[in-house]
Amino acid sequence: MPAPIAKKIPTSRTFHGDSYVDNYEWLRDKKSYDVLGLLEAENEWTAERTAHLEPLQEEIVREIASRTKEDDTSIPVRRGRWWYVTRTWEGKQYPATYRLPVDPEDPARRPAFDGRERLVWDGNSLAEGEEFFGVSGFVPSPDGRLGALGVDFTGDEHFRLRVFDVETGAVVDDAVDGLGYGLAWTADSKAIVYSRVDDSWRQWQIWLHRIGSPTWEDRLLFQENDGRFNVGHWASRDGRWIVVHSSSSSTAEALLYDVADIDAPPIVVCPRRQGLDYSVEPAEDLLLIVHNANVADFEVAYAPIGQSGPEEWTPVLTPEAGERILGVDAFRDFAVISMRSGGQPQLRSMLRTGAHGSSGAVGQSPEWAGQSPESAGQSPDPLDGREGLESARTAEGEAGPRGKKRGEAETSPWSAPVVVPSEDLASIEVDENYVWEASDVVYSLQSVLTPPTQFAYSPATGETKLLKELEVPNYDRSAYAQEGVWVETDDGALVPMTVVHRVDVAPDGKNPGYIYGYGSYEVSLDPVFRASYISILQRGVAVAFAHPRGGGEMGREWYENGRLLKKRNTFTDFIACARWLRTSGWVAEGCLAAEGRSAGGLLMGAVANLAPSEFRAIHAGVPFVDTLTTILKPELPLTVGEWEEWGNPIESQEVYRYMQSYSPTENVGRRKYPAILATTSLNDVRVFYVEPTKWVQILRERATNDPMARPILEKIEMVAGHGGKSGRYDAWRERAFEIAWMLDQIDAG
Repeated sequence: MPAPIAKKIPTSRTFHGDSYVDNYEWLRDKKSYDVLGLLEAENEWTAERTAHLEPLQEEIVREIASRTKEDDTSIPVRRGRWWYVTRTWEGKQYPATYRLPVDPEDPARRPAFDGRERLVWDGNSLAEGEEFFGVSGFVPSPDGRLGALGVDFTGDEHFRLRVFDVETGAVVDDAVDGLGYGLAWTADSKAIVYSRVDDSWRQWQIWLHRIGSPTWEDRLLFQENDGRFNVGHWASRDGRWIVVHSSSSSTAEALLYDVADIDAPPIVVCPRRQGLDYSVEPAEDLLLIVHNANVADFEVAYAPIGQSGPEEWTPVLTPEAGERILGVDAFRDFAVISMRSGGQPQLRSMLRTGAHGSSGAVGQSPEWAGQSPESAGQSPDPLDGREGLESARTAEGEAGPRGKKRGEAETSPWSAPVVVPSEDLASIEVDENYVWEASDVVYSLQSVLTPPTQFAYSPATGETKLLKELEVPNYDRSAYAQEGVWVETDDGALVPMTVVHRVDVAPDGKNPGYIYGYGSYEVSLDPVFRASYISILQRGVAVAFAHPRGGGEMGREWYENGRLLKKRNTFTDFIACARWLRTSGWVAEGCLAAEGRSAGGLLMGAVANLAPSEFRAIHAGVPFVDTLTTILKPELPLTVGEWEEWGNPIESQEVYRYMQSYSPTENVGRRKYPAILATTSLNDVRVFYVEPTKWVQILRERATNDPMARPILEKIEMVAGHGGKSGRYDAWRERAFEIAWMLDQIDAG
């Protein structure tokens, strides 16, 4: 059976005097029998060419299962008057949620879930008879009587609202279809606020639906007409507001809707100004605001509730060189800042010491205080972000302790926020915390080698309590090691990369290797633990995670230097990292597999064209490889908003020529390519299946590869979305296939 070859139906486009003939644009019609026939043929060809991998795939599935505690229960999470847990069972694809009432005598005590709990909802029951099942998040009503979630049975990320009685499970309202992400209740538990997407899958409207009412009575709360902007919404932790946030990649606007009077006009915090990006965190009588009005890497400020602007925002924390503020979570007595420092994630806490809340006047100047390291029982000596376990530390600003800058009133001082304990080369993030009056914050920590671990941290005392470490059977952490390195590029940039390996694997030039990358949208590729990574590592593969420009690892400038007319830096940075793995001895020549997904798939397509000899195999998942064609079509999902990321090639000849110079489908040459596996989903609304399908056809036409030794393959999930299959066992098999294919190509199977 030969590889499928699609017929050519030339389609011409002309922009800026350049005419380009696309022979495969006809593949965009997913309802065409010819298109579906080609996709089925691709799957058959891939199955035939990879049939020999089935034993290895099954072995990897067994390994993943052996390192997974399939019967497991999450830590309890309090929401209102109830504690909720999520449970999984061996043999079940999806989790279920249970709850127990809060003890009124000791509401902060996490209960034992020992059989007294009540089932809230079960994903396995909801998914019964469906090939795909996804949810947009479960939200209980304030009175605890009802639950709401959005369900998706195709993978296209268009949800149907499902409101049900928690005690009986009876559905009380499922009239609203075509939802986007996000659900929030009004204070009386009688109405829910949801989002809708337009024809280009842009969240652009926020609606109010009263439970039990027909959808034609739903009321439009907010509509965003600028195609560059997407809208999200959420309930504030202090219980007073629904925050509506409309943003592009450079500009934002936030509105506050009173949950107790949803029909009242909203407060527009700061009317949009081009280039002003900000987010808000309500804290009863004030707002904490993360914004870029004064600093490219953002800063934390506060202001009274109401309309205001950066001129009236009082700074709390201004980043130093090498730091980037990401967000803030407010609680009654403290706040936690999420940020980056030295390329790594970091949390900092600060205490609130002034009057606030219902007993204080709205607009009264608050007093916050970052706890000193001494009071936390920790050394005040700073540790570099890349050296071992981080302890709490202070950081001095240009005029005393951080936060007392630009003339902040002495009556409302901010002393130095304190670093929450973490570890080197790890991810740390605020976990689920819904209780405004909580005395501690739950956060999670993980790395490629450290399983997800949850802690409760008290900003008042500095104490940290272990809540749960994910149990990983058949895994010996001491058998593996990791290190951070800096790779110098041709233009002198230093690119961070994490290298992970078995302790007995040395940089002797004999090892197979694997490298992963992303590098777009200021997204940081922070380390996560995956049982599937251990299946790669245990076979002696040197594993690397590159952090090229265009990502967010090193701050805003790092991102700016990998977007728009500097996008090629992302590709050359990744190539430099791949080359370093070879020249440093970590990876043998001709034994490196590379992987990236979505915009990381663009990265894979670009480096395959620019440096094909550096890679033995490339897996491109849901890859954004027909880049220029997509960005030239404003009617497609996400395109208009993407112009701030890539540029607008319709209006700018310079942008058009630049994007044309790297768009993977338009730069495939007559040369030897790595073996390539492209995976995609028919119902993906973020990156259409047509992009990898075109790319594969062009590669087959032009690459000089031996089609047996270095095949060009495509695998299409016919019922799935951007994230692939939904059930955990299906996802394991899918991932095991991808890993088996890469291991086979680099002789590590």
